[in-house]
Amino acid sequence: MSRGSTERMPRLLALVPYLLARPGIEIDEAARDFGVHPRQLRKDLELLWMCGLPGYGPGDLIDLSFEGETVTVTFDAGMRRPLRLTGAEATSMLVALRALAETPGVVDSDAVNRAIAKIEAAAGEARPSGVVVGTGVREAENTARARRTVSEALKARKALRLRYYTASKDEITERTVDPMRLLIVQSFGYLEAWCRRAEGVRLFRLDRIDGAEVLDERAAPPPDARPTDLSHGVFAERPGQGEADLVLERDLRWVAEYYPCEELAELDGGRLRVRMRYGDESWMVRLVLGLGGRVQVERPAELASAVRRRALDGLARARHLPAT
Repeated sequence: MSRGSTERMPRLLALVPYLLARPGIEIDEAARDFGVHPRQLRKDLELLWMCGLPGYGPGDLIDLSFEGETVTVTFDAGMRRPLRLTGAEATSMLVALRALAETPGVVDSDAVNRAIAKIEAAAGEARPSGVVVGTGVREAENTARARRTVSEALKARKALRLRYYTASKDEITERTVDPMRLLIVQSFGYLEAWCRRAEGVRLFRLDRIDGAEVLDERAAPPPDARPTDLSHGVFAERPGQGEADLVLERDLRWVAEYYPCEELAELDGGRLRVRMRYGDESWMVRLVLGLGGRVQVERPAELASAVRRRALDGLARARHLPAT
């Protein structure tokens, strides 16, 4: 997508509510507010005339009224309805906003905090069909709690005791770490620290910290502890890791957000091809089987064969179970 297209789309989405709040506004004034030439704004308005609800006939499309050099929206095609977020969307937004609010150098932290308050208020007032799923909000609160504890340890230069869930091994471990820095990478917050258990620098995703406690001892990473090179992403290849190419059905796209994956391609029907690295083949087999046949293993062949064997073994055992 061209730069012009990526800039135009947000402008088109903002135009209708903007014009609804300012009926009869002069086109030149609206163009100044959006930072574009009046000629470009007229082209945007012409395009809006072809947008609307499914059916795309009279009464479905956005309708505008021009009088002299002014414009008024006479039919908004539902664009005045408030934004509604899914649980995952609200969680991601809260986590990102809270991380932004705690990041030094934010120009207008008050605006960020007001946005957080509005999303939290909407979540609290939501009915079952409302804007936010409660579980997502609780997950965001847990992440915010972990971030506060990590920030406290960093400011005080104290060590931390963590309970941490490692997705690639499907296990929770306890470890003592020496915090080094707090990072935001691809909208996720990470603690980078010297892990005394692993005797190396590790990244800990904040939403996978099950518990954190600031210890009464000074953080002391070894002199040779170096920041992680993130130029190739968080999940760069490491020695001894397996690597699988998977095709996820549309309803399994969440897997690419929860587990360490590299997105490779968008496929037809909303499917997604990803590359996942893993340290334990048996864990990977369990993961694929647990996704209920909605994922295809493209490579390696050894993993696909292991999944097939485990599935056939399970079916064979199931035949001997008593009917219920």
